[in-house]
Amino acid sequence: MYYTYVLQSMKDMDFYTGCTKDLKLRFEQHNKGLVESTKHRKPLNLIYYEACFNQSDARKREKYLKSYNEKMYLKRRLKSYLTG
Repeated sequence: MYYTYVLQSMKDMDFYTGCTKDLKLRFEQHNKGLVESTKHRKPLNLIYYEACFNQSDARKREKYLKSYNEKMYLKRRLKSYLTG
């Protein structure tokens, strides 16, 4: 399985979207500062993920989740989680 995921920075509250084959390892890498694009945005929370059967599908979902409309959809969908 491949995973498309969304992290939220607790430092600036922005989202980061990515995909990986090993979600647990990748999340640990993000929070240890081993990923260049998020190392200055720690700590990070995993707020959403989807499982895909192959890497191609996961990459397509990643690209789609990065679009403005989908970001707004996720914020509405996760509103109660994000606001407590």
